[in-house]
Amino acid sequence: MVTLNRPVSASQGLGPTDEERAAALRRMKTLALSLLVVMAVVFCVSFALQGQYPWLQYVRAASEGGMVGALADWFAVTALFRHPLGLPIPHTAIIPTRKDAIGASLSGFVRDNFLSSAVVRTKLETVDVARKAGTWLASPAGAERVAKEGAAVVHGAFTVLNDDDVQVVIEGMVRKHLLAPPWGPPLGRVAEQVFAAGHHHQLVDVLVDRAADWVSANYDTVSRVVTDRSPSWVPSFANELVGDKVYIEVSKFIAAVQSDPNHQVRQSIDAYLKDLAQDLQHEPTMIARVEGMKAELLGDPQVRNLAGRTWATIKRVLLEAVSDPRSELHQRFTGAVRDFGARLVEDEELAGKVNAWVADAASYVVGTYKDDIAGVIEDTVARWDAEETSEKIELQVGKDLQFIRINGTVVGALAGVLIFAVAHAVFGG
Repeated sequence: MVTLNRPVSASQGLGPTDEERAAALRRMKTLALSLLVVMAVVFCVSFALQGQYPWLQYVRAASEGGMVGALADWFAVTALFRHPLGLPIPHTAIIPTRKDAIGASLSGFVRDNFLSSAVVRTKLETVDVARKAGTWLASPAGAERVAKEGAAVVHGAFTVLNDDDVQVVIEGMVRKHLLAPPWGPPLGRVAEQVFAAGHHHQLVDVLVDRAADWVSANYDTVSRVVTDRSPSWVPSFANELVGDKVYIEVSKFIAAVQSDPNHQVRQSIDAYLKDLAQDLQHEPTMIARVEGMKAELLGDPQVRNLAGRTWATIKRVLLEAVSDPRSELHQRFTGAVRDFGARLVEDEELAGKVNAWVADAASYVVGTYKDDIAGVIEDTVARWDAEETSEKIELQVGKDLQFIRINGTVVGALAGVLIFAVAHAVFGG
């Protein structure tokens, strides 16, 4: 009888809820055992005095039936979790001895009845995931939570990524997409389109205007150039006259170029630039010169430095942006999340598509991985210790099972007195 009331100690790693369950289980076991003891005492008293008081025969029959029912149900309940009285009776201690089979059966039951595409799809159709998610995303708290979790993901990604590896990847991309292709033809094609559309005319205007401003502000420089290049025997007044003449003619020439959009100089510049665009595309010598300039501009050390600076800048900017709730990136991201949530709530077509996507994804996952998911139950139960498994299950359902013992005591008593009364009425005594 000692095993009837074996306590489950809190030292076995039970939480507060499990401790309460263990206490309730002990109380129910004590109550069931107390009823059995009461029936035994009543049986002894009524059996001893039934000769003097014949009506005690009914009491004896009731107590006798109650003891039988209590003992039978105690045996049945105890046999689930352990050997009754420690005796290795066959087909007892069912849970410890058949733990793995129970786990496999439970796994199969969950797989066949819960991990079904039809069950999952039917449930998701009643949930309306899109609108629930949209309502949460449209709220400030939801958007901030998504932004916070996104920032954590970015921080985690940068923590995991190795800077040297990333720089190697960036360097490889630069070489493949920037250095490997020849620059001449694409530059020529772009230049041809720019020159054909006349977008370079504004640049020519700026250059001509700057030249006019320089000439206007540098009379002495122009005169000195004429003086420096004239023979020494030429009188100074002649140099001054020539210098004035050259300055006036240069000023008139630049003014003419400024005022006339169709000036010969402008046409010459247009023709030169168009020829240059064609040479960049088709002239091998020009293409080779551009490739040489590219090699000098972006040699190996420069590419490595470019990759390092690019990654360092991207990393620093992103980390600062995601860490600062006041940053433009954070504000734009949270705003986009709220807008998307509002669309999910208001746009029935979008919500329907999202719900369909979620249902399809869940159905695919369940249909493809249901054996693996259900296998978690079987594997987990298989790793449990047999006795520990028995105690876990008893802790969950043991209190309710004690009602079987109590009911068995009551039903046994009623059956005992009923059988005795019928027998006494039929056969006398």
